[in-house]
Amino acid sequence: MSVQYQNNCNILVDHSGYINNVYSKVSSSDERKAFKIDQCLFNIIIDKELKEVPNKKRKLQNQELNEECSRVKNMYEQFLKELPPKLKRSQAKSSSSEVRDLALKLFEATVFEHSGINGGNNSDSAILCSVKDEQFLIPANCRFYCGCVKEQCVKLNGSKFDIVVADPPWWNKYIRRLKHANDKLSYSMMYNEDIASIPVRNLLSPNCLVAMWCTNAPSNIAAVKELIFPRWGVEYLTTWYWLKVTTNMEPLCDFSTGCKKQPYERIILGKVGDVTVPEDQLIVSVPSALHSHKPPLLELLSPYVKTSNPQTLELFARYLLPNTTSVGFEPLKWQHVSLYEKVS
Repeated sequence: MSVQYQNNCNILVDHSGYINNVYSKVSSSDERKAFKIDQCLFNIIIDKELKEVPNKKRKLQNQELNEECSRVKNMYEQFLKELPPKLKRSQAKSSSSEVRDLALKLFEATVFEHSGINGGNNSDSAILCSVKDEQFLIPANCRFYCGCVKEQCVKLNGSKFDIVVADPPWWNKYIRRLKHANDKLSYSMMYNEDIASIPVRNLLSPNCLVAMWCTNAPSNIAAVKELIFPRWGVEYLTTWYWLKVTTNMEPLCDFSTGCKKQPYERIILGKVGDVTVPEDQLIVSVPSALHSHKPPLLELLSPYVKTSNPQTLELFARYLLPNTTSVGFEPLKWQHVSLYEKVS
C-alpha cells in the first residue's frame, strides 16, 4: 500500500515504502531476496543557508493561478492540522548536497540503449533479471516496451486499458541544461502537438480514467484540456495536486503568486465513458530526488473505474509498477539494481 493516511481530500503517500514493499520478495535463480531503495534519495530537506536568487525577468500575474495556489495552500494547512503526529517524520540526516550528488551519479550511471526491447514478468512476485548484461528488478505482473511512445502504442493496438497514466516530456529548462552538457543524459522533449498525435484513442476501454502529469505552465495546462485530451477522445474531469514536502512535512518551497515556482505539480484527469472522481484531491509525499520518479497513482485511481482488476498503461515511464504496461525510451531506468540495497 502506498497510502499512509487519508482524510477527505488529503492523501499522504509513502513512495519509498511502497517501492520497498514491491521488492520485499524478489525471485532470483533459486533464491528469494529482499531489496529496498536507497533511502538517501528520499531524504529531502530544505537548505536554510541557500537563498533563492531573484529572477530579474518579469513574472506574469495570472488571477486563476493565484486563486489555485491559495486553494492548494489551504488544503495543505488543513492536511497538516489533521495529520497524526506519528506520521510526521524527523529531519533527515543526509545533507541536500549529498542527495543531489547521489541522484546525479545514478542518473549518469543508468543511461542504457534499450530501444526495441520488450519484456515483462507474468508471475505474482518480483524478479531480478539481466537485460544486456545489466541487472534490473522487475515487479509482478507487468510488461514493458522500450522505444518511441507513438510506435509502441501502435504495437499495443487491440489492447484495452481502464487506466492510462502519462508523464510527458514537456519542454523545460532542467532537461535543456542536461542536453547542453551531455545529450546522452536527457530524453527528447516533445511539443504539445506531438503528444496529442500519440495513437492512444484505440487503447482506451469504454470506461477509462486518464491521468496526465502536467507542469504549472499555463500553456501546457491549456494544451492538455484543449488539444491533447480532445485528440485522444478524452473528456476533462478535474485537476488533482501533488504537493512535494520535506521529511518533516514542509513544502519544498514557498507557495507563490503568478507563474513562479510552486511546491506542487498537477495531475489533470480525464475520462472516457462513465467515470466519476472527487473534485479536489491533495496528494502529499516526500519526492524522490531522481528526475521524473513520480509517486505511484494506481492505488488512488483504481477505486474510480468499474473493474476489480483494471488494466493499466503508463506512457513515458521511467520505472515499472506492478500490474502495469509501461511504455517509453527508459522504462527500466529506475529499475537498475544500483538504486537498491539488498536486505536479505
